[in-house]
Amino acid sequence: MAEESSEDLAKAKVFFEKARKAAETGNFDYAIEMYLDGLHCDPEALQEGHLPLCELALHRKGKGGKKPTMVERVKRLRGKTPLEHLLNAEYLFAKDPDHLPYAEAMLKAAIAGGYQKTAQWLANLIFQTNNAVEKPSVQTYILLKDSYASLGQFDKAVAACQRACKLKPNDGQLAEEFKNLSAELTMASGKYNMEGDFRQSIKDRESQVKLYSQDRVVKTDTYRVSAVEEARKKLAQNPNLPQNIFELAGALSDLQNENAENEAIALLENAYNTKKDFTFKQRAGQIKIKQLKRKIRQSNVVLKARADDATKAEIQRLTAQLNSYELQHYQLCVQNYPTDLQMKYEYGVRLLRNKHYNEAIPLLQEAQKDPRRKISAFDKIGYCFFMKGWYTDAIDVFTQAINSYEIKDDGIAKELRYNLARAYEENGNIQEALELYRKIAQLDFAYKDVSQRVDKLRGIQKTE
Repeated sequence: MAEESSEDLAKAKVFFEKARKAAETGNFDYAIEMYLDGLHCDPEALQEGHLPLCELALHRKGKGGKKPTMVERVKRLRGKTPLEHLLNAEYLFAKDPDHLPYAEAMLKAAIAGGYQKTAQWLANLIFQTNNAVEKPSVQTYILLKDSYASLGQFDKAVAACQRACKLKPNDGQLAEEFKNLSAELTMASGKYNMEGDFRQSIKDRESQVKLYSQDRVVKTDTYRVSAVEEARKKLAQNPNLPQNIFELAGALSDLQNENAENEAIALLENAYNTKKDFTFKQRAGQIKIKQLKRKIRQSNVVLKARADDATKAEIQRLTAQLNSYELQHYQLCVQNYPTDLQMKYEYGVRLLRNKHYNEAIPLLQEAQKDPRRKISAFDKIGYCFFMKGWYTDAIDVFTQAINSYEIKDDGIAKELRYNLARAYEENGNIQEALELYRKIAQLDFAYKDVSQRVDKLRGIQKTE
């Protein structure tokens, strides 16, 4: 990849500023062109170019912006150079941000052109998006596996390959690649691939075994205990290093027993009180939430074995405690990370669960800017309007969500259509509700109570 000159960087800033102003006035298509002109000068401009263009794309789509035409798709899915291919694919992605193959084309071009920052951002975006959909693509995971490996990020390559293996458990080639990537990860972690003394490699064999054990999905009890001991030693040697505090807290949490978890929480809370860094308190909250969920799972196992009132009461108590704690935890997260869309989404969901619909709606509307949670946020906003009795607004939101979601027959699609039908029904639009219930029943007759609702609404029509 050629290094950009100071003149190119200066030109890029001019284009980015023009793009920003055009976006503010609603001239989205011109803004897209300006962002791409800027990225042509500075392809690795994440904060100034790629990220705001991605946000613009979502805003444009929300305003009813049209998808690329067939002529544009034919013209733009080509390029003489990796950079040209990258920007052409980004043009299509900006006009249709829900179409993941455009982002995948961008990733391939970024890898080919050596634009590592851009490639890392794209790979992470695609990984998170593919994880979030109901039916992830195995081919997407394979692309991510290869992309992460070429970037030297073997931990993520292993994770992507592992997910591909779960989707294709009988694929021997994938299983072999998983082993090879795991070995690459171990060597990269242990720096075997760097020049050095062979005797030092032999001396470090014990640490390599620890690294390998750490990377395994299922950790043994012996490893967990030894990890705590090692982490205690590190913290004793340097008690002020945040990494050592987090490492010990994580190792204690991995033991999955209440005493160890409480020790981890206390350790992190003390660090927060001393250093005033919210990251410590956030991690303490995550461990507390994990602890409460584990207790609920354990109580449910007991309940299945013997259904008694005491166990039911304990599950209700723990569930209420988890609900209250999560609400407080994510409120603090939003206060401390006001631009984090994931935290806004999580807090919005907890507000919804507690029936604070007016407070939840603006947070979920902000969370829509995150491609990973866009449809889910749409759905929950519609639910808030429904529960407030704003049925016409709920109908509008559910309809937007359905139009934005390209898959028409998966679980998410059925959920959106069911919710829209419920809003129509409550609003008195019997015919519209019945049509939606009928279509769901034709796809999945046993879905929720659609068959009963079809019978009920047909009965109403007969009596009218």
